[in-house]
Parts: sequence; C-alpha cells; structure tokens
Amino acid sequence: MNCKNCNTELSTISEFCNICGGKVIRNRLTFKSLFEHITETFFNYDNKLLRTLIDLFKKPEIVIGGYIKGVRRRYVDPISYLALALTVGGIYMIVLNKFFPNAMTEMSTMGVEGQQETTIKMVNSIQEYYSILMVLFIPLYALLSRLVFINRKEFNFTEHIVMAMYIMAQLSLVSSVLNIALLVLQIPSSILGTASIFLQMVYFAYCYKRLYKLSFSGLILRTLFFFGIMLAIIIVIITLGFLMAMLFKDSAFIQQISESQKATIETQKAAVDSISN
Repeated sequence: MNCKNCNTELSTISEFCNICGGKVIRNRLTFKSLFEHITETFFNYDNKLLRTLIDLFKKPEIVIGGYIKGVRRRYVDPISYLALALTVGGIYMIVLNKFFPNAMTEMSTMGVEGQQETTIKMVNSIQEYYSILMVLFIPLYALLSRLVFINRKEFNFTEHIVMAMYIMAQLSLVSSVLNIALLVLQIPSSILGTASIFLQMVYFAYCYKRLYKLSFSGLILRTLFFFGIMLAIIIVIITLGFLMAMLFKDSAFIQQISESQKATIETQKAAVDSISN
C-alpha cells in the first residue's frame, strides 16, 4: 500500500504517512465522511484555523511572535490567513452589493450629507480593487508601525509586515461576518462605520502592546506618536494636493471636484437653514 499524497510505501496497519504526515484513507468518499471532514476542519477547536482566530484575540503575541521566532505548525501562516481573509472579504463585498447596496457609502460618509456623489465613486473603486488595496496597505501599516517603534530593535521591517498581515486578516475576517450580522439586525451603517474605525485602532494598539510588552503609559505615548506621524503624512498629502490643484486647476477632473465641493457646501447650508427655520 502506498501513500496517496506522496506515494511512499506504507505498512498495512499505518494510519498516517511517516514522510508527509497524510492520513491514510481506506474507504470511499461518502456524504457522512465528507461532512465529518468539513466539521473537523472548520469547527474542531483543535484545528489550526479556529485556534488561530481565537488566539489572535486572546494572545496575539503567541501567534504572531511565535511565527516570527519559528513556530510554524501550530497556527495558520500569515500568507494563508491573509488569503482566507481576502476570499471572505470578496464574498462580503458581493453580499453588500446584493443586499445592502447603500451600506458602504453610508459607512464612508459617516452620516454627513452632501458627499454621496463623491463617496459613491470612491466606494466603487474600493469594491473593485478591494484585494489589491488590502495587500498594498500591508507594507504601509508595517512602515508606520516600524516608525512608531523606531527606537526598539525587537522586530525588523519584514517582521512588521508579518504583524500587519495577521492583524489586517483578523480584522477583515471578523468585521466581514460581524458587519453583515449587524446590517441584518438593521444597525445604521453610519454607526457601523464609526465603530469599525474605533475598533480597528483599539485592536492594532492591543496587539502591539502585547508584542512589545508596553505599559499603559508607553501605549499612550506610542499612540500619540502614531497620530503625529499620520498628521505629518496628511499635511504632506494636502500640500501636494494643493500644488497639483494649482498646476492643473483648469483640468476637467479638478473642475469636477470643485463643483462637487460647492454642491456639498450648498447642501449643508440648506440643511442648516431648514433647521434654523
């Protein structure tokens, strides 16, 4: 008898291959065996996926730090976990488009009137390139976290990429399922958008606190440093945007943005006037 996975010769009493570790399958596939395999794979507490999902909340320093230090079999590796998150995120986008077509726009505008037209275009782009954007954000988050901990040498930039992959995959998996459940319960999308941003910040801070063993005061200091870096980046982006607008002020794209902003201001002014009257 040979192993069906690697063709290694096995004894007749072998339960697992001593080369690849594959389980010896002697019986034909049935609905019962298929159901048992699926439940064992996805719902057994001892399987890698569920253990990774739970422990990234309970003890992220063990999952992430363990992988960085060389523990590679106990938990799902970051690339596979991210691939799963991208798949679930893609399904999440399909469900939103099908059953909650306005949810993404409402989450993005946070309830601010007059920005729907501009936001719809942005949301459509996000949905179309969701997977690409998520992957591109990983080195950006890794760079930001490396800058925040510039004076700490425990982890290098590549290891910060691993952190970002695990954290973003975890947030994507949980938020995709949770958001759909809350939308079914008719929780306003604007509330979900605000809560989602807040919870993402909290989870990032929680993971880095555990990984770097920060005190509460140290966590506050690093958080303020993070916002300082973000503020500097925003100022640079705004400055570059202003320069681009000055250089290309007569272009159709700039004219469209200008008209959109004027419409937003007029809508907000009309809303204020109606409340005053």
